[in-house]
Amino acid sequence: MDREDIFDRLRSVEDPDLGDDIVSLGLVNDVAVDDGSVRVSLALGAPYSPTETAIASEVREALADLDLDVGLTADVDRGISPEEQVLPGVKNIVAVASGKGGVGKSTVAVNLAAGLADMGARVGLFDADIYGPNVPRMVSADERPRATEDETLIPPERYGVKLMSMAFLVGEDDPVIWRGPMVHKLITQLWDDVEWGDLDYMIVDLPPGTGDTQLTLLQTVPLAGAVVVTTPQEVAIDDARKALRMFGKHDTAVLGIIENMSSFRCPDCGSTHPIFGEGGGRRFADEVDMPFLGEIPLDPAVREGGDEGAPVVLDEDSETGEAFRGFVERTANNVGVVHRRRTSRANQAHQRR
Repeated sequence: MDREDIFDRLRSVEDPDLGDDIVSLGLVNDVAVDDGSVRVSLALGAPYSPTETAIASEVREALADLDLDVGLTADVDRGISPEEQVLPGVKNIVAVASGKGGVGKSTVAVNLAAGLADMGARVGLFDADIYGPNVPRMVSADERPRATEDETLIPPERYGVKLMSMAFLVGEDDPVIWRGPMVHKLITQLWDDVEWGDLDYMIVDLPPGTGDTQLTLLQTVPLAGAVVVTTPQEVAIDDARKALRMFGKHDTAVLGIIENMSSFRCPDCGSTHPIFGEGGGRRFADEVDMPFLGEIPLDPAVREGGDEGAPVVLDEDSETGEAFRGFVERTANNVGVVHRRRTSRANQAHQRR
């Protein structure tokens, strides 16, 4: 059994999103065969993504009948030079954005982070909403960051998520009145001066709109992708379209559109009421040819969880929690699609030379 035999077996494993086998797509980085063992390096970049977990399982199955110890590693070229690595220990930075306030963007960011951590991923959550930071309240984070001797900050943790927010650095009721250059300096310092450690995902809760904070992030941080949050109503979709164009101008992949507050199910009569309209997020995703990440119902439990610091994604008995868990899985899957598609295109371009 040599390397070519292993490659032949791996041709039976298909990528369900890219529509070809992982060898033809260039998603097998390397195969090493030694006495009694085989090591396969795969170009998989979204830890705990259900799709990539399934691909790895199929690789093991393809080699299962061999009398060899099979080891898998995952490593993807993220197209970032060492000089560009702002956070070298963070594999994927995902921005959560909206064109306007009041659509539940922070709720989506908190539940995305907590959901990924619940799947087993190492996660950080950066509350970059400088003027209205509320993530600490939404996860009931009372502990503030600790400073080390070299004046770096150790972020507190809640639900397995490392946290950083402007709310930790100012008084609870103090307004933040800063101009663009000050915002830029603060954002970059919070990247540089926080000991985030090794993370699979960093979720960034952006402020609403397309202002200084968003520009600073897009210019300084290599994003794996962005999630755009909207509600079904047209005024929210109009503003979500602006956020989408912002990411397009900076060549940032959009992982998909999530519709929040999609409908309200009356707890008394059981009927469903589309208070903010119906189907707007899905139609918008279809219009702009973007993945639709799901619908989150208008549920009092979401508000209660936010006020009490208990993300509803962790409630296994809640239908809304189930909707959030589906959203988390689809987002992680799409992070993987972005990486695998980029790797495949680069490999195919290299072969044509």
